[in-house]
Amino acid sequence: MWGWVLAVPLLSAAGTWFARRYALRRRLIDEPGARRSHAVATPRGGGAGPVLALAVLIAGLGLAGRWPGDWRWSLGGLLAVAGIGAWDDHRPLGAGVRLVTHLLAGAALAAGVQLWGEPVQGVGVMLAVAVAVNVWNFMDGIDGIAATQALIVALAAAALGQGDASLRALAVALAFAAFIPFNFPRARIFLGDVGSGALGYALVLIALLTPARGSAPVALLLLFPAAAFLVDAAATLAMRMIQGERWWTPHTRHLYQAAARRYGHAPVTLAYGAWSSTGGVLAWALRDAGESLIMASLALWYTAAAGLWACVQRVFGMKRGGMTERDR
Repeated sequence: MWGWVLAVPLLSAAGTWFARRYALRRRLIDEPGARRSHAVATPRGGGAGPVLALAVLIAGLGLAGRWPGDWRWSLGGLLAVAGIGAWDDHRPLGAGVRLVTHLLAGAALAAGVQLWGEPVQGVGVMLAVAVAVNVWNFMDGIDGIAATQALIVALAAAALGQGDASLRALAVALAFAAFIPFNFPRARIFLGDVGSGALGYALVLIALLTPARGSAPVALLLLFPAAAFLVDAAATLAMRMIQGERWWTPHTRHLYQAAARRYGHAPVTLAYGAWSSTGGVLAWALRDAGESLIMASLALWYTAAAGLWACVQRVFGMKRGGMTERDR
């Protein structure tokens, strides 16, 4: 098993390097603009590296009989999310096509972990995949933030799990970690839709496949380190809907984007990482707690995150269109 753990980051780094060469050759470049947070033209699609590593990991362990459930469905879901993202990186697709694909990938994952015997659980997995894929896509807007957040959540899963499940989660974390030097502190390539969505899918995958070291479910505990992304995404979406904006269109109104314009990408990515790491410590501390205590702690943690989001947004004085007065 350790051989796979060590091979994954090598495959991820090599795949990212080749993806960058391919993006430059095909001119898959994100240009700076009013709805983007970067100032330098940068190639996209580097997430193909981690996707390659994860696909090889799933197939290799599956063929060796060391992947729980039906690995072919789990792999198919990953490739569906990455494939529709790669298509969108080359030629933009409608939101409806992407969402249907994400739901089908969630259905495949539910089949892979054999949850369709309980239809409610199967539908829950479909929705969880659609949410995670889109949250990681929405929040992939400054250098390093999406990959570091995924890394922290995956490391928390590795710490909370046991045996082979812990090593699988560690391998997933290392796939993300190998991408980070290409993307932080200064991005030489972006994840692209091929990678950002696949990160969200992979996190749901390991949350479902990691038996707990303690008494609390890993999937529930991982909501602690995931809070920074989930709150920023949900609160920003709600704000835009309340203000009557075209909430499905590109924008720069997320808290991390406003903060990055004022303080730079690296400090904001590190600040989000510190918050999520604190959430990971809380998850570890509550691994043997009862469900009522965990739910109460989650309510407090998310309330604190939402309150912090609202306070900082007020400090930045966000206006419609996603720019502060200072930025204008």
